[in-house]
Amino acid sequence: MKYRKHRDFQISEVGVGTYSLSGVYGTKDIKEFKRMIYRAFELGVNFFDTAEAYGDAEKILGDAIKSFRKEVYIATKVGVKGDYKPNLSREYIKRACEESLKRLQTDYIDLYQVHFSDPNTPVEETVDALEELAKAGKICYYGVCHLSKEVIEQYCRIGKPFSVLAELSAVAREARMNFLSLCKEYDLRIIAFSTTARGLLTGRFIEGQKFEVGDIRGIDPLFQRERFESALRISKKFSELGNRFGKTSAQVAVAWVLAQQRVVCALTGPSTIEHLEENVGGSGWQFPKESLHDLEVVFRKEDAWLEQKQRASIKTILSKPLQDPQKAFIDLIYVIETAMSLRSVKEKEVLPIFYELYRLKKKSDAKGFESKLEKIRVQLSDLIL
Repeated sequence: MKYRKHRDFQISEVGVGTYSLSGVYGTKDIKEFKRMIYRAFELGVNFFDTAEAYGDAEKILGDAIKSFRKEVYIATKVGVKGDYKPNLSREYIKRACEESLKRLQTDYIDLYQVHFSDPNTPVEETVDALEELAKAGKICYYGVCHLSKEVIEQYCRIGKPFSVLAELSAVAREARMNFLSLCKEYDLRIIAFSTTARGLLTGRFIEGQKFEVGDIRGIDPLFQRERFESALRISKKFSELGNRFGKTSAQVAVAWVLAQQRVVCALTGPSTIEHLEENVGGSGWQFPKESLHDLEVVFRKEDAWLEQKQRASIKTILSKPLQDPQKAFIDLIYVIETAMSLRSVKEKEVLPIFYELYRLKKKSDAKGFESKLEKIRVQLSDLIL
């Protein structure tokens, strides 16, 4: 395992995330997960990421690493738990930190990350709370994730974040454009998550892929419409590169992320030892420069095709009354994320609608579900079209 230094941390190039413990990809074998965590430590992984919002993940991780706690870095997140309404008030952050410390069975958190933006709390108040936790020794550093470039810049002007936790893979490359200049200006590093694109870049998915009930990939925009079609083509390229380099597609995907500027760690989300050992193989070798250049040519072609198709899809979805409610829910999620990606709408304008929509997910069988979806479609149509 290779390591990268940022400030006084020496972080393993490959880290392990625990999002799967929230149940988003189906039920996991907890005993196997703990064995995987220990095996990760044996292989040199020293960075583990979790969140208060990931079900029992903090407790499970705390149990798994307690015998080597001082030799690894724990990153967790604050700001949203239970419902989908973020809370970054001073009072909440301090209370949440104490609760996370108990679940993790530790007296300090290495990296405490703002999980989502809270429009109702001033950034100054949030930063003050994080700085107070750092002075008290409860946390070493704090970072940000799932925030717009503008909000991250506010955090940087007021405080001194350690990192940006950002989605970054060969099929989700916006972080390079959105955050690289901030990283250079404010001495930030990118901790990349979803580096194999929720498994899409492993070569295991096909057109028309079906997921188990409850698997979040069933509604994930990355697995919908033209975006999935484009991602499958890129995945095929990574399979070809893997054959050329003697690596698996997943290892090529992780190595590509590590080849990007300002990346300090590529998070992976294995739940078995087999997948862990494969992911770790993404560290320790150099991605050839000519192959990186060739991929950029592919990306530019895909981006041009994708933008045209996505704009047409948004117009189609929003122009007519909804039909099948379940499909409509997925389509509206797709519209929101795609419109933000294309900069057809400002994040602060559309996020309240997104939270309203996502809260409906648990009420899909309730009376009035279809009419509420139609109301949201009209809101989005007025905002975007």
